[in-house]
Amino acid sequence: MPKPEKIIRLKTVLDRTGLTRSTLYRKVADGTFPRQLSISARGTGWYESAVRLWIEDPTGYRAEAHDLV
Repeated sequence: MPKPEKIIRLKTVLDRTGLTRSTLYRKVADGTFPRQLSISARGTGWYESAVRLWIEDPTGYRAEAHDLV
């Protein structure tokens, strides 16, 4: 049975990337950071694997090439 994709929340994403909240959301809007997904009525999260891809190559990341959703 395949292991389910782990979803991480905003605080974890900020801690792992070193980005500020405003920079993170600007990069999401620009398509240079993975998009968040809705996990509840008021909560969002990111696929851990997508964030890991960005960390490995932040300047070369393009969301449209890596969209998992």
